Order: sequence, then structure tokens, then C-alpha cells
Amino acid sequence: MPKQKTPGPDHPITVEPNPARVVVRAGDRIVAETTRAQVLREANYPPVQYIPLEDVDAAVLSRTDHHTYCPYKGDAGYFSLAGISDGTNAVWIYETPYDAVAPIKNHVAFYPGRVSVEETA
Repeated sequence: MPKQKTPGPDHPITVEPNPARVVVRAGDRIVAETTRAQVLREANYPPVQYIPLEDVDAAVLSRTDHHTYCPYKGDAGYFSLAGISDGTNAVWIYETPYDAVAPIKNHVAFYPGRVSVEETA
């Protein structure tokens, strides 16, 4: 089994509620909309908006067999996103994340460049 790592000064991770309204679009179609997003900031990576699964249009998601592992967050499952040409495995979810990132449980994130993510006050 892979070794779990804990965020710290050498690899900081924070998860905070995003007070803004977050809208995710695939082309002209809104595929997710929420005021309950969690923003995950990890080391030097760009911030990632994690959207509650129930705030995503279920009609556009199709579970795949793809999985990845992050030593800081745990096992990620994937969905393909209907309606875009590069939608295969475009969405990921941590259904049982490690304690350090527990707020992202059952939230999904979208690969940048495949969708647009907008925030409004």
C-alpha cells in the first residue's frame, strides 16, 4: 500500500469554503453551479475548485474505471464529461480522502482547459 503523506511546510495544502458562486461550463452548457465549493490550495499548484457532487448535472457525468493516487489526498475516481471532445476522465472525485483534506469528500474537480470555471460574488 502506498505511504500516506501529511501536508506541511514543504508541501502545504489548505481547503477552505469558497463564498463565491462557482459556475462550471462545458462549451455553452452549465454542468455545475454551487455556492458550496471548497478551494484546495496545494503547494505551488493553481487553486482547484471542488464542487459538491450533488451540484453537478448528473446527466453529463459517466463513471470510468480510471483511478489515481495522491499520497496527500488518497485515491481518486474519475468521470467522463459528456458534450466535449476531450471529456474522457475530465472530472475527478475523492470519495474517501485523507483527513487533512476531508472537506473535499464527495466533491468533484474539473481539469482546467476542458471546462471554464467562473466565480462571482
